Amino acid sequence: MLSARSLFEEILHNDDSYHLFCSIAAKGEYQGGWENGRIARLIEDQELAPKVARHGADEEKHGRIFKALLHKRGLEQRDVPDDTDYTMLLEREGIGLTHDKLRRDEPLSERDVIVYLAHSRVTEQRASEQMRMLRKYFGDDPEVGRAVRMISDDEDNHLAFCHEELLRLARRGHGQTIRSVLRDSALTEIRVYRDVSLAVMRHMGEVLGWPGPKNAVLALGIHGLYLFERLGGWRRMVSLRMPERRNALGGPPRPASAEVV
Repeated sequence: MLSARSLFEEILHNDDSYHLFCSIAAKGEYQGGWENGRIARLIEDQELAPKVARHGADEEKHGRIFKALLHKRGLEQRDVPDDTDYTMLLEREGIGLTHDKLRRDEPLSERDVIVYLAHSRVTEQRASEQMRMLRKYFGDDPEVGRAVRMISDDEDNHLAFCHEELLRLARRGHGQTIRSVLRDSALTEIRVYRDVSLAVMRHMGEVLGWPGPKNAVLALGIHGLYLFERLGGWRRMVSLRMPERRNALGGPPRPASAEVV
């Protein structure tokens, strides 16, 4: 019987699929680290900038964690297919701040900050949910468990940070802009996530030799999730509530070496 747990076990127990999985994850995390690092330098809000820098430091740490997991098996981070590059595809669809803007040494406007936080609110919802699932199934795994627990905690902190900062901006009169940007970001993200999921499963199927019927069932499940999200599931990505974890990015990040090496 196909299940999320059995699929991930199959991926993790094969060196070639594990190599691809960790490489995809590492690339996305390093990209997020660079983006947040640049945003932190361009934000004029002196209370917000250190939190964004912490966000970027966490993402870079996650990239190092995935590289460390690869090294444990004697593997190096590899190039990944373009159709599995979630962050690149979101940028191409106009979600978040463009790399062209981030490469300029020009201060970000308040709308730019809203776009950044809204994009992060949506993508961190996805990341938090994915890591909670992996934590449920593999939190006690001797090889990846500690890494999964650390990254899951960080993603929950990032999501709390986005809620708190967007609510702060909403109180300053930006509620309508925030709602509009969140909605556009969520509707685009669910489509990109569907396409990336299909691509990842296709590449994993080639590596693991999955038969046609298995590939078809997995694709059907991905399309089913997209339908659910398109019909209303996306709304969970745009709601805002004050988090229990207040000032979640107000302190220094935990070092990756203490957890996984």
